[in-house]
Amino acid sequence: MLAQERFEKILEILRTEQSVTVTELTKKLNISESTIRRDLTALNDQGLLIKVHGGATAVKSVLSREEAVAQKSGKHLKEKRAIAKYAAGCIGPEDFVYIDAGTTTELMIDFLTEKGAVYITNGISHARKLMNAGYRVFLLGGEMKAVTEAIIGEDALENLEKYNFTKGFFGTNGVDLEKGFTTPDPKEAAVKKKALHHCSRAFVLADKSKFNQISSVRFAEIQDAEIITEQLDDKRYETLTTIKEVFS
Repeated sequence: MLAQERFEKILEILRTEQSVTVTELTKKLNISESTIRRDLTALNDQGLLIKVHGGATAVKSVLSREEAVAQKSGKHLKEKRAIAKYAAGCIGPEDFVYIDAGTTTELMIDFLTEKGAVYITNGISHARKLMNAGYRVFLLGGEMKAVTEAIIGEDALENLEKYNFTKGFFGTNGVDLEKGFTTPDPKEAAVKKKALHHCSRAFVLADKSKFNQISSVRFAEIQDAEIITEQLDDKRYETLTTIKEVFS
């Protein structure tokens, strides 16, 4: 296989997976580890990927648009369900819980068992599911964002002022060691930021496609929340003491 052909295959894999190990590439491309390492070095020097210990990640780009809920809900479903199940198990009978709008946070509701807890959410579909399942739930008031079905805006921020949550569970569009947790919409970012800082413990639910991604607006630093995710290939995140890997 010619070098350019190998380069194209490596970059194609990264576009899909966002991160990949040297071992995975040797198996997928059926070439030696030393060749893969040289290829990763060459592609890193060209700025086409980011070489990390044991593999590579996709080049970071700033995402400024938000996919609709219908588009996102079917992606990485197995991983999201494993993450959601773990997150639901973190809730106890005395908890006063904030659940952020988002596809993975919505899946949490399928695994909830704690009827003694009280739930607050800015997700319209989340509130409906919680109510129909017999949980005590409050929906924030404010502007409705059609794309994500989230309640946002000044009224939502004012609503949040009165609450002190024991635990909060948040979605994110991007997770990055330097840029933190990010999302495209400034109004939605403001609600996430306010709610997160009103939580005694905050959890961000993110499958590995969200890692090394950056959206337009930061709503929290990487150390501000515990991350519930699947098994990660990017070993740089192993330095975080607040990361919980769920094996799906």
